[in-house]
Amino acid sequence: MKKVEVLKMIDLVEEIKKLDDLIQQSRKKKTSDFVINQYEAKKLKLIGSTITELASAPIQSIESYQLIQKILNKYYPSISEDNLLNDDDISKIATAI
Repeated sequence: MKKVEVLKMIDLVEEIKKLDDLIQQSRKKKTSDFVINQYEAKKLKLIGSTITELASAPIQSIESYQLIQKILNKYYPSISEDNLLNDDDISKIATAI
């Protein structure tokens, strides 16, 4: 991986960390759900961008997939398989897995 790619990935991860902290603080302060949902949407978009980068060539590797798993476990640790089954399309994919 080139140094520029590494720095870009680190910047994405740092931005996700900041948003996650902001979301946690907002929940403690009982900030409006609308604002928290906006933060969550931005965090989700950044995580998606990070995953896309890690899953694309030339970065794509077993190690990059392990990083993806680590990111998902860190920021979405309590998602149960039951939650996946609430969406028909996702449920079909989950059943196939």
